[in-house]
Formats: sequence, C-alpha cells, structure tokens
Amino acid sequence: MALVPLVEYDDAPPEVRAVYDDIRATRRTDYVNNFWKVLANDPATLRRTWAQTKEVMAAGALDPLVKELIYLAVSVTNNCEYCIHTHHAAAKGKGMTPAMFAEMMAVTALANENNRLANGYRMDVDERYRA
Repeated sequence: MALVPLVEYDDAPPEVRAVYDDIRATRRTDYVNNFWKVLANDPATLRRTWAQTKEVMAAGALDPLVKELIYLAVSVTNNCEYCIHTHHAAAKGKGMTPAMFAEMMAVTALANENNRLANGYRMDVDERYRA
C-alpha cells in the first residue's frame, strides 16, 4: 500500500492533469499508472520525473527494447517490485521473448556477482581500460 493516496485524474489539479494528459498522449494510451498517481502528490516531482523519463526513454541511439531491458535489469538489481513488473510488461510489449528475459537475467546476475568480487578484492583497474 502506498504511503500517500493515488491522485486520480478527476481529483487532480490542472498542473497534474497536464502531465497526465502528456503521459497519455506520449504513450498513446488512456491509462496512467500508479507510479505517476503517487508522484502527483508532489506536482513538481511529478513534472520533473515525467520530463526526464520522457526524454531518456524516447527514441535515440538505443533501441526502445534495449532501453526497457536495461531498465528492467537495474530494477531487478535494486529489487524494485513495482518497476520490475511495469518494465517487464513494457519490454514484452516491445518484443521481449521469454528467452531474452532469461538471458537478461543471467547477464544481470553475473554482473552483480562479478561486481561484488571486484569490489570486495578492491582490484586495481588495468591501465589499458582507463584510457
């Protein structure tokens, strides 16, 4: 259960409705998920977070599916249940297969384990990789 109430469209002030409208238009949906409804309790945070999300997740050098897979991997690493579920759904919608998910999970687990080993041993970075 959220620590603050969800702000539904009909109860939202105009500045929040404007962000909700942009979310709907950008994502081509009539749905605004709970993440945004919780952040709407602080309209400045809602506006700032949506603007950054919209910019970073927009078309760019990385394929949209790759962006979702990266987001999903970080969410798994950070143990964010909400983000794992929402970005798993988004990745599936962009073409992620069960095999891709399994491979992404294997890479994520390997990176986490090897990161801990490198950090634990306080390994010096090879000079060739610093350039």
